[in-house]
This record gives sequence, C-alpha cells and structure tokens, in this order.
Amino acid sequence: MMKTDAYLQPSAVLDFTDPDVARLAASLHRDDVEATAQAAFEWVRDEIGHCNDFNREEVPVSASETLATGTGFCFAKSHLLVALLRANGIPAGLCYQRLTVDGPTPPHCLHGLVAVSLPGYGWYRCDPRGNTRPGIDAQFTPGVERLAYPVEHAGECLYPDIHAQPLPELVSYLHSISSVSNYRKAPFDLVPSPIPQA
Repeated sequence: MMKTDAYLQPSAVLDFTDPDVARLAASLHRDDVEATAQAAFEWVRDEIGHCNDFNREEVPVSASETLATGTGFCFAKSHLLVALLRANGIPAGLCYQRLTVDGPTPPHCLHGLVAVSLPGYGWYRCDPRGNTRPGIDAQFTPGVERLAYPVEHAGECLYPDIHAQPLPELVSYLHSISSVSNYRKAPFDLVPSPIPQA
C-alpha cells in the first residue's frame, strides 16, 4: 500500500499555498472526494488552454504560474491539477507517457498526466491536457482510464510510476527554455529501458 503523505505536500512547483490557487481550490470543493476531484479535473482541462492548441508561447511551470498565465503544456496543467487536489486534501501525483511527436515515427517526447487517490478505486490516472484538438477526448471516469493519447507506436509507453513531485530534469528543462517554439525544436524526452516495440 502506497503511503500518501508525500502526495499531499506543497512544493515550489505544486504551490497550492499560493492565495489564488488556494482560492480556486476552495471554489471547486464538493461534498465528496470524487466530485471534488472531477470538478478540479474538468476546470483545469477546460479552462487552462494547452499552449499548442492556442498558439501561445508562454512556458509556465508552477501551479500558480499556470493559473496566472491561463495556458501551459500538459506538464503545467498537471502541476495545477495536482495542486488543486492536494489543497482539498486529496492525494495526487504525477505520471508520464512517452509518445511520438507526430505520427508513428520518432522523435518522441514526454507527456504529463495525473494520478489521484479515490475512495473505492485507489490510484486513478486522468489527463487534463484538454480536448480542444480533434480526436482527443480525455474524461474523468473512475474505474476506466480515458486518457488523451493511446500508446500505439514503437518506443511509446505509459510509465507506471506515480511521482510525488515533478521530475527534476523536466522542471530544469522547462525553466531553461523561453518559449513554446523553442520547446518544439527540442521536445523533452525520457527514454525507457528497454525501449518498447510496437
């Protein structure tokens, strides 16, 4: 059984003690854990635009930066969702997928999503990326994962780990780039061992 204490803590990136994040979290609180988690998921999915879908260039990293900017990569949206869940006392962590950037062949990039601990279900993965791109339909349906992207091409995988904090090398990389355009030139990748085959 995974201890949940680490999945309830704030940090520089998951900064749910920020007044604006805390205020939003309070507004999303519902009568039970599952309803609160769904409200937080749908708010981040629908109200924070994925930068690639809306031609935005900002690269926020922390939950508070993402909320203030109103956009971000999947990583930033996941950081905000985890912060909102933890602010409501719901254990939550970060998960990652490795996907191709476009189509069946390399290059690959990392994709970020969230795992939330729900009564009656245990850890449940959900993807707040946003459904504004055709063909993507991520939903909050505990018991059934409805993620944004399937794993279907050589080299792709869904990492099983649930991280209490974002990957340090990912955070450093996001802080090192000045725009979404720069990220597109060299997307962040995490190579599994062994590399999965299609």
